[in-house]
Amino acid sequence: MTEVDFDGLKRLREPFAPNQIGKLPKPFKKDSPKGNCPECHGYHGLPALHLDFVGHAALTDRLLEVDPQWSWKPMAVNEHGLPIYDQFGGLWIWLTICGVTRPGYGFADGKSGGNAIKEAIGDALRNAGMRFGAALDLWHKGDLHEAEMEKGQQPTEMDLALGELQDVCVLYQLDAPKVSGEFYAQFKKPPRQATVKQVKDFISSLHDKHSKAAS
Repeated sequence: MTEVDFDGLKRLREPFAPNQIGKLPKPFKKDSPKGNCPECHGYHGLPALHLDFVGHAALTDRLLEVDPQWSWKPMAVNEHGLPIYDQFGGLWIWLTICGVTRPGYGFADGKSGGNAIKEAIGDALRNAGMRFGAALDLWHKGDLHEAEMEKGQQPTEMDLALGELQDVCVLYQLDAPKVSGEFYAQFKKPPRQATVKQVKDFISSLHDKHSKAAS
């Protein structure tokens, strides 16, 4: 049985440096008129929210830093040993790092040819990395923005904090009602009625508690 490197897994969750974080424009409406953006200097629908994201190169650098022997493999291969993509052009993979293996899914997002293959692999690695906690906060902001767009609203800082709390419960396989009870016992109010700082402090305590239990 492979030994789990808990210190490496903890380092994987550390925030990325500002120079490792890119900007991904997300227009407020799908049919927004395109124009030259003064913020990212790209050409896309305006106005737009710019989401922080970690690219393939930055994630690979982090994986190599915490585990030089990290690896990934497709869940399914054909008779030639090449990855099998699903009916949507997506790729399911297994990512193994620090002795732990978790799934990931990547999609080429409209690209074709060799670029589609590279995009699907990179997206799958980022998705699997998120399941280890890598750039988890950035992933959540992007997912929440997509949901709020459907309702014509923009997420609040509290929405982001509560969503991050949910992600942490998933990451550590915690029982959400039990976690809510622990939050209430500490702050005498449910998370939704608390302050953003209280929610973030509680999230930090969950990370610390899990790290100590794993060591």
